[in-house]
Amino acid sequence: MNLNLFFKLIIGHAFSDFVFQSDWMAKTKNPNFRIDPRLIEPQKPQIVWPYVLIAHALVNGGIVYLITGNVWLGFFETVIHWIVDFGKCKNWYGFHIDQMIHILCKLIWSLL
Repeated sequence: MNLNLFFKLIIGHAFSDFVFQSDWMAKTKNPNFRIDPRLIEPQKPQIVWPYVLIAHALVNGGIVYLITGNVWLGFFETVIHWIVDFGKCKNWYGFHIDQMIHILCKLIWSLL
């Protein structure tokens, strides 16, 4: 395993999942979150979670791509991160499992 690469990926994950993710993004990427209609009048409520979740997953995939230089690892990170966060938002598992899967992905990327 490339420990140097793994450490960079974990740092990148910390930035993309915690620093670069705003409170708004953390809430609205969840399909169960309902925006208070009083906050968006006169516009009618719209479904935004797919776009926000995709954007969040792309940030994570982009960080992996920037660190590894491998577009495929960035692509797979994006797809897996979207699926994992969707599952967490649907309450299929909690925060700890979510983070464990994300870190496991970084371990796999550093092994490849």
